[in-house]
Amino acid sequence: MSLPISTLMQREVSVIDMDDTVAQVELLFAEKKLSWAPVAEGGRSVLGVISAADLLQFHAMGGDPAAVKAWQLCTYKPISVSPDTPLDEVARLMIERQVHHVIVDGGERIVGVVSSFDFVRSYVRG
Repeated sequence: MSLPISTLMQREVSVIDMDDTVAQVELLFAEKKLSWAPVAEGGRSVLGVISAADLLQFHAMGGDPAAVKAWQLCTYKPISVSPDTPLDEVARLMIERQVHHVIVDGGERIVGVVSSFDFVRSYVRG
């Protein structure tokens, strides 16, 4: 039996409000050394995720970071799983949907996040 995703997830989660500007997102990424974060409405209902790659693409297109909101840039409908979802199921979902980021939802709030980097880190440690 596969271990639950809660054994791999990062428990410290920085959530971006959907109305934060791209400039605010970039500041948060720099301060917290993030490469991605969930975007939510009021800190609860997850809309999507923003990654460092999204920010690079945004700047390559000449976007104004002070004028664009997080909801306008995020990738919608991220994978969201419960803390007891088996690791192998989460990995399968990530491969099928070709995504690198997963939200772990505890029902009332986001309880963790997982990236493909977390899977690599666990492999190297193992």
